[in-house]
Amino acid sequence: MSLSHRRTRWSRRKVLGAAAGGTAAAALGAFGIARATTTSSSTAAGSTPGDVVGKITVGYQGWFAAKGDDAPIDGWWHWAKDMGKAPSPSNTGIKSWPDMREYTTTYKTGYADLGNGSPADLFSSHDQQTVDTHFAWMQQYGIDTAALQRFNPTGGEGPTRDAMAAKVRSAAEAQGVKFYIMYDVTDWTDMQSEIKTDWTDKMKAYTSSSAYAVQNGKPVVCIWGFGFNDDKRDFSASASLDVVNWFKDQGCYVIGGIPHDWRTGGQGTRAGFTDVFHAFDMISPWMVGAIGTAADSDNYYENVNKGDQAECDAKGIDYQPCVLPGDVSERQRAHGDLMWRQFYNMVRVGAQGIYISMFDEYNEGNQIAKTAESQDSVPTDSGILTLDEDGTACSSDYYLRLTGDGGRMLKGEIELTATRPTEPVLSDKVVSLRAGINDSYVTAEKEGDSALIANRTAIGPWEQFDMVDSGSGTVALRSHANNRYVTAGSSPLIADSTTAGRAQSFQVVKNSDGTVSLLAKANGKYVTAEDAGDSALIADRTAIGSYERFTLVTG
Repeated sequence: MSLSHRRTRWSRRKVLGAAAGGTAAAALGAFGIARATTTSSSTAAGSTPGDVVGKITVGYQGWFAAKGDDAPIDGWWHWAKDMGKAPSPSNTGIKSWPDMREYTTTYKTGYADLGNGSPADLFSSHDQQTVDTHFAWMQQYGIDTAALQRFNPTGGEGPTRDAMAAKVRSAAEAQGVKFYIMYDVTDWTDMQSEIKTDWTDKMKAYTSSSAYAVQNGKPVVCIWGFGFNDDKRDFSASASLDVVNWFKDQGCYVIGGIPHDWRTGGQGTRAGFTDVFHAFDMISPWMVGAIGTAADSDNYYENVNKGDQAECDAKGIDYQPCVLPGDVSERQRAHGDLMWRQFYNMVRVGAQGIYISMFDEYNEGNQIAKTAESQDSVPTDSGILTLDEDGTACSSDYYLRLTGDGGRMLKGEIELTATRPTEPVLSDKVVSLRAGINDSYVTAEKEGDSALIANRTAIGPWEQFDMVDSGSGTVALRSHANNRYVTAGSSPLIADSTTAGRAQSFQVVKNSDGTVSLLAKANGKYVTAEDAGDSALIADRTAIGSYERFTLVTG
């Protein structure tokens, strides 16, 4: 593999025309995972929740480098067409620009300054601080697991990928996020033997990490690329099956990244691979390029995903469909509507897990990591589109927040809903909260000296709060009773803080009935009106029921 290799649009993209679609009724099922009734009489796949079943996994490339970062690859890897030269308008590989405000080490490009006057610098994945930042975001926004991409490690990019594995391990362990190795077999000529050697000599050692993903008591490995009908992955079915079975013999739980038309035998799939697909413990059909609108997702749900889930259930295979935010440069995102529709469809079809494509793919425009919000945040000479390209302002972390909500819906922590619960931008406003369980307003009792409780029939100053943007998709509640912020944790909520930090931050989750729930960042639990409102509010619930629903009254 040459140093200039990168995954092109067609390496994981095959456009397929979708048939007309419909809807299906949904219900919550076992293990807190939302499942749906299908037209088949299949039984559920056998795996219980682990580090991939019942979880949100993101694909993590970690494939960006810059001159001067000490990476072995020594160049602007994936940022530029000619990696020996700085990226610029005439030498670019960039489709989306990252939000650079949280990176401490950056590298000067050949672009003009950003619209706000800041220098047009970029990050390197080879810096530990970059990886630490990305995994901190995963932890903060409820992403469970990262699949670290690993291409042919015997080629020129091998040493840099080796270094990235160590950096990911360190970040995952520090943040409490799981990770696993995801081999991409693209352009790997001697894959059948070399992938086994690489696992035995290098990657297997990572399974000793406390952060390495385990499913069904086995370390997780993914192999992406078997069965694709193209010349970049022209392996035989027998060679592919040999590799899958070899990893299973090593005691691994093996995931297959396979074509989206694997079951129907469409033009994107090689003939004769059915036994290979059925040999995997979990399959993850690739969807980038196959859909581009919410209507496409509905069509696939009805005509592809339901059949995929039924066959996986019948064969005892776990199903991990792909959910993508959409390509910013192709104006696919529709301020989150495309991504949320996929979450809704994949949860109601009964998927065992969900794979997000991708976390950090700025060079292909499919990233969920923090992204430039407006033209103030991109180089003035770049022509790069930003998250507000369709006229709707979106915060840089919007797709991370959306992913967090999708994960909660998958786990049954919020109800199945086709209505996107995540606001593109949070704005400050005066609010009151009316508890659904007793129809009473939440008050900061005794001018804020006592805990919050829902026991008022009318709104006065003690029942009013400034809802303040506290960053990263969260809000803080500043009480009008004493001008202090509401704190959550192991004790009842109380307005006692002069500043808004993590303990004072809440995510506002919109429910399909028009109510909201408050997820405390202090402990990851929902605020409840304890004892049907007779006791103080406290953040100690893991799921949303009637006690955790509030009407948000503004004004």
